Amino acid sequence: MSALYSIGAMNQLADTLENSDWTADDITKLKQFGNLKGIKDILYGKAEIKYPEHLIDCDAAPFVPPGMTVEKHVKGGFWKFNPKKILLYLSRKQKKELISGNDLQKDLEGKPVLNANVLDWLLAHPEFIPENWKGKLIFFWGTIYRSSGGSLCVRYLGWDGTRWDWDYNYLDYNFNSSNPAALAS
Repeated sequence: MSALYSIGAMNQLADTLENSDWTADDITKLKQFGNLKGIKDILYGKAEIKYPEHLIDCDAAPFVPPGMTVEKHVKGGFWKFNPKKILLYLSRKQKKELISGNDLQKDLEGKPVLNANVLDWLLAHPEFIPENWKGKLIFFWGTIYRSSGGSLCVRYLGWDGTRWDWDYNYLDYNFNSSNPAALAS
């Protein structure tokens, strides 16, 4: 060990790292990290940490459940995820009573509906799903599927009591005030 660092300083560093939940593997990675000067620059305010943006490729082909085909997929380019930029939309009729999925689809024409790629990204990153979505079934109308029986359907995100999962509803069925559409705001 170098005489530059005292045992006391090294113990302080070890205590600080341990209190910050660092593991032995983290220390090994730090030793192998190629930009320790960059970390020092952060400490002295010469640099800052910038977390990566969460971009969702809404132009990519969506996941297709077995036995289904994609009837319509509204592309949206790369969409920068921000939960504050998702509007949970209910039609006027839907707020008061039931509305058929076919009528709701017509009401959503021209609105910035999010597609199933956003749904699947959220399932892969459930830590970003807002808590206040629990108790609702959030529909992603930007992707419409056709079932093997020929019916149109749309997938939704829902909390099953223990985890987030997806399912779908047929457009011939009714939608209520707990079934908002996810729109980009």
